[in-house]
Amino acid sequence: MASAFRLQCHCILIFLAALKGETRYLEARGAGEDEPFLLLSADLKRELAGRQLYRRALRCIDMLSVEGQFTFTAEQPQLHCAAFFIGDPEELITIDYDFVNIDCQGGDFLKVFDGWILKGEKFPSSLDHPLPTSERYIDFCESGNIRRSIRSSQNVAMIFFRVHEPGNGFTFTIKKNANLFPCNVISQTPTGRFTMVIPHQHRNCSFSIIYPVVIKISDLILGHVNSLHLKKPSTGCAGVGDFVELLGGTGLDPSKMFPLADLCQSFHGSAQMKIGCDNTVLRMVSSGKHINRVSFEYHQLDQYELENRKENNIEEFCFPSI
Repeated sequence: MASAFRLQCHCILIFLAALKGETRYLEARGAGEDEPFLLLSADLKRELAGRQLYRRALRCIDMLSVEGQFTFTAEQPQLHCAAFFIGDPEELITIDYDFVNIDCQGGDFLKVFDGWILKGEKFPSSLDHPLPTSERYIDFCESGNIRRSIRSSQNVAMIFFRVHEPGNGFTFTIKKNANLFPCNVISQTPTGRFTMVIPHQHRNCSFSIIYPVVIKISDLILGHVNSLHLKKPSTGCAGVGDFVELLGGTGLDPSKMFPLADLCQSFHGSAQMKIGCDNTVLRMVSSGKHINRVSFEYHQLDQYELENRKENNIEEFCFPSI
């Protein structure tokens, strides 16, 4: 069941342990728990809260979720490096270049991507991001001093970099900014609750959970008042300007995932679904004519629920035989 995609994503999220500082502060959960996370200790949290500016070295493959200053210095040629940044759902990521010493003419590069990319799949998808894909890449070697501060459009961003010469590198500072109306989000945890609001904006917003989960929608306001429709080729919410859909798949890009259910009428109550896919996405499509809102909560499927996942009738889409 553990696909390469989920293993990659879990490895990235496990960096949420190393991401916040030295490994001496990390505490593993009980060995009996089937849980890929390591928890930050109270010592590190107190230390981070008491510091004016947190600093540490950046690794060739890294994950960051705290504000601070990070420095990469090549000890040998590093040709395939990436650092993933993630904040809380209500946060945007700002990357400020403090110092850059790379050889652009010699093949080095330093690029920011507005979102995440894994195995060629993007989050947010091209359908959901406000910018065309070409404008989501900001290349330091092309922009230089013109773009020394870059802000993401959602709670995730990343950089790609290549440094040939030992001793060369760069330093940047990560800051977080409040986002009053979070749109596209990757959850840091397998359990949580969230309310997504799109106020009179013509846009699509996706909330991604990189786990098999039970997701329960408790409140949906679409501006136009009651059922959950299992997707069929000839039915659903086609032609409706405002709706919510549940997607499942094995990749990162919501546009490449399988649509499992539609909600196209407002309701107050509860609509619950088990989704046994590597990645679960709740996606809201908004025409811009209304204030749309959806509240939901989710938790990771336990072993018993996974073993009985056939009751969803979606196993064939989420667990393809290889």
